[in-house]
Amino acid sequence: MSLSSGEPHALLAGLRVVEISSYVATPLCGLTLAQLGADVLRVEPLGGAADRTRWPLADSGTSLYWSGLNKGKRAVAVDMASAEGRRRVADLIVGGDPCVVVSNTDRYPELGYEELSVRRPDVIHVLLQGRADGGAGVDYTVQAATGFPLVTGPAESAAPVNQVLPAWDIAAGLYLAVGLLAAERERLRTGRGRRIRVALDEVALATAGNLGYLAEAQVTTHDREKSGNDVFGTYGRDFTTADGVRVMIVILTGRHWTKLLAATGLTAAFEGLAESLGIDFSGESQRYEHRELISTLLSRWFAATPYTEAARLLDEHRILWERYRSFAELGRDGGAELRKSDLFAVVDQPGVGPHLAPKSPIVVDGGRLDPLPAPMVGQHDAEFLPSAGKVESSADR
Repeated sequence: MSLSSGEPHALLAGLRVVEISSYVATPLCGLTLAQLGADVLRVEPLGGAADRTRWPLADSGTSLYWSGLNKGKRAVAVDMASAEGRRRVADLIVGGDPCVVVSNTDRYPELGYEELSVRRPDVIHVLLQGRADGGAGVDYTVQAATGFPLVTGPAESAAPVNQVLPAWDIAAGLYLAVGLLAAERERLRTGRGRRIRVALDEVALATAGNLGYLAEAQVTTHDREKSGNDVFGTYGRDFTTADGVRVMIVILTGRHWTKLLAATGLTAAFEGLAESLGIDFSGESQRYEHRELISTLLSRWFAATPYTEAARLLDEHRILWERYRSFAELGRDGGAELRKSDLFAVVDQPGVGPHLAPKSPIVVDGGRLDPLPAPMVGQHDAEFLPSAGKVESSADR
């Protein structure tokens, strides 16, 4: 059910979105909009999209991945292999209120911007590509091509280490949402539609450029090296307490450094080192350069201090730190840890059962919309495709 403009946190109520997509980036774009009140209709082939079975799975076999990325959407199942099926989707897009199309495929010309805009000049079409040159690409192949795996992982290992988090999919999904909303603002002013394109490889390259990594390669003669869990260019790393608890600390400023020394009682020790060795620990570049020396003393302090005492002192001195926790620890005991946060609410997802699922991270006037279950295959066919004949095509068998 679409949300009314009376919902206090539904900033996008009335925005109609048709999503023709799969996997991470484009479903995340649709989810981001749905969590702010947009009416997002997911179009899938008969039997459901390929990502409906992607891991992780519930014990029933239902995809927790798919359910998480498609909360609060509606869904229709269409024979996308047939011209008639694609025509019906096009009619759905151009009929009724102005529409936004979010897609990660250009396989169907009749669902592309050129043909849709002829029928409906105010249509906004948002397309995700793998590579800007039109070639295929996914997050992990883009990772390989843009340098990040070669500076990730233990310093002593030359092997590339892929990031487990699909960072470029996530960033691309949010870029898609930003571009879409910018086009929607333009449409509200002028009535004109727009064609938006985002490519995964350009998202990764732009990020590498914006963070200075590509400029470093162009204007210096040194190569970026792996640094393990050390935070590159500043001071930060992991430590283990006397009772075996592993924590991460990050020191960004001179004030952080002074506070850390006060918390650990190492002020005099580092003043002595600075004087005897001629080292200035006040700047982050110097702290990174001498990180092994710093870590030797800090490791001894953490190894002699129980976790509860270390946590108390770090908190008292407002140090940037956190204990390492597993997904299992966060989710166990009925999600007791998650219940502490207003971000989560219970969703009863078919095939999964009741569980805590996130709302939008965006807080609107102190609140946010509660999450809704993800739709079943073709759940809303009767509403959007009342004349649909559910005849399975050979391509969907």
